[in-house]
Amino acid sequence: MIFRTDRSRKLHPTGILSLVVFSLVGFAPLVSAEPTVESDAEAILQATRVNPLGNPITLDARLRNGSDSTPFQIRVDGTVTYSFDNPEQAITLDLRGNDSKLTERSGNKTNPIRAARFDEAVRNTDISFEDLALKFLYWKNPKILGEETIRTRKTWKMELQAPRGQSQYGVARLWIDQAGGALMRVEGFDDKGRLIRRFEVISAQKIEDQWMLKQMRIETIDPETKKTKSRTYLEVLGKADS
Repeated sequence: MIFRTDRSRKLHPTGILSLVVFSLVGFAPLVSAEPTVESDAEAILQATRVNPLGNPITLDARLRNGSDSTPFQIRVDGTVTYSFDNPEQAITLDLRGNDSKLTERSGNKTNPIRAARFDEAVRNTDISFEDLALKFLYWKNPKILGEETIRTRKTWKMELQAPRGQSQYGVARLWIDQAGGALMRVEGFDDKGRLIRRFEVISAQKIEDQWMLKQMRIETIDPETKKTKSRTYLEVLGKADS
């Protein structure tokens, strides 16, 4: 996650979430103070998809699941690339255009990650390929449910229905910062309306005059008991050595 500050130096989260990295750029509110029509919801989602990612940067990060810790790097330069070792793997997310594109490079081969693999876990964590692909940002007919405050930030609470047969989720709920479009929390529900996954920003840090993600928590929920089955933490450790 990358943040910028506005002229008043207050933190204004706005921009793109890749579930692990998103850009926050200070500018005017996206919609009127009391959105009531579908076009407002569409405008919020569009801004969340297309806002710039900030200055190019490579970050050291890790995925932590229980006692297991997986180091990797995040490269932000118009797209977002997650690079792993042992085995070598690079996953690139591109939100430019009318749909998101997710590709995987393994060795000398680069291939698109197709829907048949979307429910696979990334590196044995609580993050799936569908989560990284952010397809829900392109689902049709979003609805604004109201307003909530997430970690002192005023957000629009929105709901989107998945296209039939195209997602492991039936519904996604998003909490989007009113100052400009940042996703502060995402919840995924199954086709029976039961919560099965939650993503939430926990903390941020400043690196090279940009506010960036420090920690995000990803939880997998048992739909029957409503209890958390497992947690993965994504942690940004700092700027990578050149």
